[in-house]
Amino acid sequence: MINQKMKTLSDQYPTTMAITSEIINLKAILNLPKPTEAFMSDLHGEYDAFQHLIRTGAGNLRQKIAAVFSGEMTEETIKAFAFLVYYPTQRLDCKHQQLTAAEMDQWYLTTFKRLIELLKFVSTKYTRSKVRKAMAPDFVYITEELMYDDVANSDKRQYFQEITQTIIQLGQADALIIATCHTIQRLVVDHWHIIGDIYDRGPHPDLIVEQLTRLPAVDIQWGNHDILWFGAASGSQLCLLNLLRICARYNNLAIIEASYGIDLTELVQFAQAHYQANPAFLPVDDPNQPALSPSEQLKISQVQQALAIMQFKLEQTVIARHPEFEMGHRQLLSKIDFERQTLHINGQTYPLTNTCFQMINPQEPAALTPEEAQIIQALLTAFTHCQKLRRHLTFLIDHGSMYQIYNQNLLFHGCIPVDANGDFLTLTIAGQPYAGKDLLDFFDHQIRTSFNHPAQQDNLSTDLLWYLWTGPLSPLFGKTAMTTFERYFSTNPQLHVETKNPYYQLRHQTDFIQKLLTEFDLSPTTGHILNGHTPVKKGHDPIMANRQMIVIDGGFSKAYHHTTGIGGFTLLYNSYGMQLITHQPFTTKADAIANMTDIISTKRVIDQVSQRQRVSQTNIGAHIKTEITQLESLLALHQNKN
Repeated sequence: MINQKMKTLSDQYPTTMAITSEIINLKAILNLPKPTEAFMSDLHGEYDAFQHLIRTGAGNLRQKIAAVFSGEMTEETIKAFAFLVYYPTQRLDCKHQQLTAAEMDQWYLTTFKRLIELLKFVSTKYTRSKVRKAMAPDFVYITEELMYDDVANSDKRQYFQEITQTIIQLGQADALIIATCHTIQRLVVDHWHIIGDIYDRGPHPDLIVEQLTRLPAVDIQWGNHDILWFGAASGSQLCLLNLLRICARYNNLAIIEASYGIDLTELVQFAQAHYQANPAFLPVDDPNQPALSPSEQLKISQVQQALAIMQFKLEQTVIARHPEFEMGHRQLLSKIDFERQTLHINGQTYPLTNTCFQMINPQEPAALTPEEAQIIQALLTAFTHCQKLRRHLTFLIDHGSMYQIYNQNLLFHGCIPVDANGDFLTLTIAGQPYAGKDLLDFFDHQIRTSFNHPAQQDNLSTDLLWYLWTGPLSPLFGKTAMTTFERYFSTNPQLHVETKNPYYQLRHQTDFIQKLLTEFDLSPTTGHILNGHTPVKKGHDPIMANRQMIVIDGGFSKAYHHTTGIGGFTLLYNSYGMQLITHQPFTTKADAIANMTDIISTKRVIDQVSQRQRVSQTNIGAHIKTEITQLESLLALHQNKN
């Protein structure tokens, strides 16, 4: 009896010749070089820098241009040609302003030839079918004619020239150049991995998600900041308040109002009515943005205070509701002496400064006022019903996970909670213990359950999403406590300490990394672990544990540039091995286009294979081998019938 999979294949390949042709095709693909993968993390809304790296193939495209035209172009010509491929529309506008019509015709002819040579070079790892799919449909025929013709052949040279001259005469030269540049961009990197934290801090996470939807192959490992947005869209009041507070802190409420169309008027009016100026709640200054006026600073400070106080109230409630979270020490409002304005914690009493507790009832510190409850509910309704936000987050859910195993690499954003000996710590929920890989699988299930069934009021799933943001055994947080309250209201640095999980020290040790690889059924000798989440500080090495542990959070967010001293890392993994690319901070898109200012990148080889890897050694290769086996079984059925 034929199963459903075999029936589907039989419908797709109804004849012996069709089956045979596909087997030949698939076996040939297995012997192609492994395509290039690129890994990035902690984008934090920095869309322009992210898009520049997508356009440049994380610096890979310029290397390929240099390889193709070595000895034929000067460095300045290579740079100009590279920026044409990165930003074809804008650079064409510049050319039209600089050149006469006759000069433009000559430039077109030279540029067509160079683009086709580059396209041929970046296409060598792919089948014709895959290259064709990367092309703009309107130019597939013309591009293939130019690509696969032998222009050295005198019989073909005139044919090639006639095609290019006609393209220019018909006014299609710019459109063809733009389409070809975009095809080259798509082929330089075959698969993109985003290891968490697309949202928060930077201004345009929404545009990053839109860009991700246009990439041919992408996966996302969720970060702690992404979880806040999942939580808010799933009905978590605490995730919502944290999210909004962070947006206010980084002067980024425009992402809520302008990008997602969620009205904050009621919140702003409430904040202005009840809170005053407070230096502890001033927005983080971004030197790349226009300075805020005093009135704008005041408004943002007031909104941030209102959100923080509501957040601290609800934290009391959720922690009390879940003793299994073991977070009783974080019920801070109950540890305040409101008359003396002090905090009693860890057996010590500390003075509090810049307080704004006027909306807290000392007898019931966790109680929301009716107005606060109304504001939270209205905002929650807006978040759960925002179609654009829902579409973006659905893409991240469908293409994302708590971790990913791909081509012998284990990808996750934060950590695996362990004790000082490297043994997995256990979180027990509803009597069921979870640790190691099982803990990540448990949270993955909870995120999907909560997002697919948005709650009208908080429940276990929504509370667990908040726990992922701040809980001591959260794989996405990785610290004993998040000291937001203390950083606002105390100048004592002892209260600001957030002790990291031992994972962050142990990941320097090869035996620990090999233990984790084994936990996830990966080879302990050839596998790698890739993390984001913790920006690599100046002078620290992102490559650890005998090159099996790589941290690629180099600080895309402008807020971290002073800490890392760079503008981010990208990891490239091609058929020759792994390279860590270090990028300098991105200026602006306008500056990059006008002055051809690239992100200066330095390359460091991590892992170099002795023999070039083929598709047969990859995840895709494993799927192809399975399909070949099924097709061979189908072929046997056909032959038996005959």
